[in-house]
Amino acid sequence: SYQPALLYLLNEIHPVTPLSPLELQDFAGYRILDLACRQYELMDAFAVRHAYKLDDRRVTVVLMSLVHDDWVRFWRTKRVVDGYQRAIMDFAVDRMRLHALKCLGRGYLNADKSFIERTGDASWPELVKGGVGWQLQDTGNVIIRKPKAK
Repeated sequence: SYQPALLYLLNEIHPVTPLSPLELQDFAGYRILDLACRQYELMDAFAVRHAYKLDDRRVTVVLMSLVHDDWVRFWRTKRVVDGYQRAIMDFAVDRMRLHALKCLGRGYLNADKSFIERTGDASWPELVKGGVGWQLQDTGNVIIRKPKAK
């Protein structure tokens, strides 16, 4: 519901009544995050970033983490951005969580439950509800995959 108002502000109001540089940076950053996180249009996000000459380090870090599938950097940045940026970034959380869990599945045979929860940024019941088919043992260890017999 915010997208039409944001587009109207940036494309219609700003050319007639210019926003202050700080306001322009904020609203252009929201537009870029919307394109990257919600719509997953990374090329358009970079084009808007170039058009508005945005120099916001946090928005740039989010863009680069989405491009490089760097889920660690994504979640670290999500903790330090403001509430509006965090709300827009929430649209990309499921995609980044899925990628992180796929990386765990390819790299580990088993892992501690708390490590998996930190990596997936969700509790174990949420991960199971999300479709994780791994097996939790009574010891708190999670069997991700079993070694193949030779």
